[in-house]
Amino acid sequence: MFRRIWLFAIVAVSLAGEILAQQQQPPATVNPGQPATFSGVWRSPNGEVRPAASGAASLPVGGAATSAGSSLTPVNGAPRAPIAKVTSGTGQLPNKDGQVWREYDISPYTARVTSTNRPEQAIVDWILRETGYEVWHTNVVTVLSADARALRVYHTPEVQAVVGDVVDRFVNTQGESQNVSVRVVSIGSPNWRTRAQPALRALPVQTQGITAWLVAREDAALLTSELRKRSDFREHSAPQLIIASGQSAVVSLLRPRQYTADIVMRNDVWPGYEAKGGQFDEGFSVEISPLASLDGRVVDAVVKVNIDQLERLQSLSVDVPSAVAPRQRTEIQVPQVSEFRLHDRFRWPGDQVLLISLGIVPIPSAADSQPASGFRMPAVLSGGPDRGEVLLFVDSQGRAASAAPGAFPGAAAAWPTTPGATATPPAGQPAGTTTGALPGMTPVIGGLPNVPLTPSRQRY
Repeated sequence: MFRRIWLFAIVAVSLAGEILAQQQQPPATVNPGQPATFSGVWRSPNGEVRPAASGAASLPVGGAATSAGSSLTPVNGAPRAPIAKVTSGTGQLPNKDGQVWREYDISPYTARVTSTNRPEQAIVDWILRETGYEVWHTNVVTVLSADARALRVYHTPEVQAVVGDVVDRFVNTQGESQNVSVRVVSIGSPNWRTRAQPALRALPVQTQGITAWLVAREDAALLTSELRKRSDFREHSAPQLIIASGQSAVVSLLRPRQYTADIVMRNDVWPGYEAKGGQFDEGFSVEISPLASLDGRVVDAVVKVNIDQLERLQSLSVDVPSAVAPRQRTEIQVPQVSEFRLHDRFRWPGDQVLLISLGIVPIPSAADSQPASGFRMPAVLSGGPDRGEVLLFVDSQGRAASAAPGAFPGAAAAWPTTPGATATPPAGQPAGTTTGALPGMTPVIGGLPNVPLTPSRQRY
């Protein structure tokens, strides 16, 4: 017993001596035998010596780097020296590709548009759509800048001609507003095309899965009246928009859906955790930006559509143990969503109606909109969330002051369309504009302007 105690005492004394010896040694330097200031020579543990990179700064041990002889700067917030070589240039814009400087007076347009703080931004956006973004980001030195007074452009004469045409379309209207009708409807089945096909004229579209047609205003009114008779017809929105030329307007119908997204443990509240709520905005939004041609016969429009549908909330049980309830559990919810996006540009004659089919997509705000029959089968019995074909009727009726009072979708939508009968135009509508060629439908596809019906070079 005493022998063991004696051995433990010897070991303890030895360890104490080693610790005391280590504390009395001088602090270690970067390399043994070197001074406190690093001389730029690095020595590996096996004795190999490697020279430091040229221009290395002197690094005092425990101190900050200095900028003498190198590009390093002290870490004190001072600006660092650039790595790339930077020069002030020649003071003149390069023009080896034939670029020319032009300044366009856009004040007649910007002075009359009061719906936005920067109306000149719409001119820049339409120039980029017309020319393409890549034209301004190549090896050709270019400038595109605008304020409320002038648009400044530095580019080749070919691009300047395109820019001039776009600016003329804005200045020509002097910010006058356009009367645009946007009708959003959904149909449960696409079989409506069977009877309507003779009245539809296909329009090229770049976005896959999207179909667009040109429809005469009379035919669009009759088509809407026929669709209202279907039990699967739903009209979600039909506003009459007054939009300044080239600007944008948004039609939206959203409703917030609340759910429990996460759990945060907290000891200062009962029952030991806090539920974090989430919100999903379900519905649709349609943004349209129309721009008429110089003669007003052709309309260009950028159409953006966003549809978000909350299909269901999947519940999940998680453990939330606390001091008073170590086995308690609660539920969080994970949203299962469907969405649809469209961002495209369309060009069509101004005296026609643009009809866009988004395909079979989630029906926007299905819970808030009821079918014409007043009955909708529950999602559990119908096999899942609501799906249907969403249609957009876009009708540009010219300048707001000169829009026809009976244009689509107004009084013309109430024309009688009994099968086999000839539609009777309302008072003030010229006679002979309709025929009884198709029961319930009147194909009138004549007198279209000779304009190219091709999509733009960019999908914007």
